[in-house]
Amino acid sequence: MKNESYYSNGKLLISGEYLVLDGAISLAIPTKYGQSLSIETITDQKIIWNSLDETGNSWFEDEFLIEPIASSVTPRNDISKRLFQILNIAKQLNPDFLNTNGGFKITTSLTFPKNWGLGTSSTLINNIALWARIDAYMLLEKTFGGSGYDIACAQHNHPICYQLENGKPLVEIVEFNPSFKEHLYFVYLNKKQNSRDGISKYKENRKSIKSSIIDINKITTQMVSCKSLEDFDSLILKHEHIISNIIKHQPVKTVLFDDFNGHIKSLGAWGGDFVMATCKTNPTAYFKGKGFETVIPYDDLVLKHIP
Repeated sequence: MKNESYYSNGKLLISGEYLVLDGAISLAIPTKYGQSLSIETITDQKIIWNSLDETGNSWFEDEFLIEPIASSVTPRNDISKRLFQILNIAKQLNPDFLNTNGGFKITTSLTFPKNWGLGTSSTLINNIALWARIDAYMLLEKTFGGSGYDIACAQHNHPICYQLENGKPLVEIVEFNPSFKEHLYFVYLNKKQNSRDGISKYKENRKSIKSSIIDINKITTQMVSCKSLEDFDSLILKHEHIISNIIKHQPVKTVLFDDFNGHIKSLGAWGGDFVMATCKTNPTAYFKGKGFETVIPYDDLVLKHIP
């Protein structure tokens, strides 16, 4: 087998957080940042794994026999345990995967800080699925779980509307390229949010959500075609109100930025990772004054697409 390399985009969920799990239409956009996976064949029947961060420094290393993965050694930590799980399930989905007389030296390379929450796990899942020639959505379902919108972003170079219909992913490429994008910023909240924790809390608190799904679907559709910042701000307010009522959490603007002269929307699981801020003037000084150093203009984070 020749040496191979794969790359997957990171992700941002602009609308439909939580409710995307129950069939709501979400707006999601791939980022300029992502993760690569490079495969080099070696003679020994083992896998030598090295994960690099955005600076090129190794943040995870392991070495283990190919057959049978994990049963020959005790995982050295939770990351090794999760990696063994992913590779074993990939082999279940494609029994020919890893059938070789030799082995592999694997290097993964992030282009963003792994605590940013842009898809360290989803980009890995998609890259391994490409390597194993299997369905990435199925691999996600059997490992981390979730809606799969992040896999769709990993695979597409355009903004998308994403929906689960009877558990199956529906992906529609959309032309979301707002004329007011110079007034959109992404702010990192200084902590990575565990999506699985957020999903668990959502499932505990959700009650009747059919009407909320209908409302979110309308908001997502209107966001895609929105022509003015004022209208977009109005949609953000409605969206935050709906999700706040469901998960019983105050919107992030109320909690952290009540004096901000603009609007703020949580992206994905509430409480961490990035939020989106809208402001007619550059808000970097405001957020840095609050202790949030990472403020990224829309065009510097979103993968540029050709209409």
